[in-house]
Amino acid sequence: MNARTVFVVEDNTKIAGVLRDYLHAEGYTARLFPDSRDVLVAARANPPAAILLDLMLPGTDGFTLCGALREFCAAPVLMLTARVDEIDRLRGLETGADDYICKPFSPREVMARIAAAIRRAEGRVIRDAAANAPYAIDSEQQRIAWAGEWLPLSPAEYAVLAALFGQPGRVFSRAQLLDRLGDRALESSDRAIDSHMKNIRRKITSVDPEARCIAAVYGMGYRFDPPTKS
Repeated sequence: MNARTVFVVEDNTKIAGVLRDYLHAEGYTARLFPDSRDVLVAARANPPAAILLDLMLPGTDGFTLCGALREFCAAPVLMLTARVDEIDRLRGLETGADDYICKPFSPREVMARIAAAIRRAEGRVIRDAAANAPYAIDSEQQRIAWAGEWLPLSPAEYAVLAALFGQPGRVFSRAQLLDRLGDRALESSDRAIDSHMKNIRRKITSVDPEARCIAAVYGMGYRFDPPTKS
């Protein structure tokens, strides 16, 4: 992964140019794509640190491209869109987006969100061989590691997973998990929690394919079952 390269997939040349200039000022290398045609090949050849992805692209749209990227690319994806409907935000989460930024936006805020997403995605932790749990929670940096690797969690995913990890065996209702999101709760439906859980499970199994630690309790919610040491 190129730790300082950010893909900007945006067909509006003015917006792309502003983002490029701000990225350069923050020390990143910006690679611009006016549509989706070359993004997958470029991401396979040299995975970026993060991807800014416009939702409304000519040809293949951002939803479809994000889903294709998630087949092989773990770089955080931040969707840029003028759409504000809940269904669009939910669809973005379901296709694997890590963050959702509505236009018009503050370029400084976008830079802060990129930096936060990269911090969550980067790094490794040294596992304590004597520890009973295969996970670690860094509450100060708001990140969680599984099997020695930091998971690329969005802020909402961190809040949900930290709640589950904090009380193993407890069943949290969807409403209780939504409450844990606080100001990050852009979505207010149970389906939003299901989308977060789908992404969390995918990110854990990308590190540990055998992990089956988050159980859906029918009619109630979700529970974390910590694996036992063999």
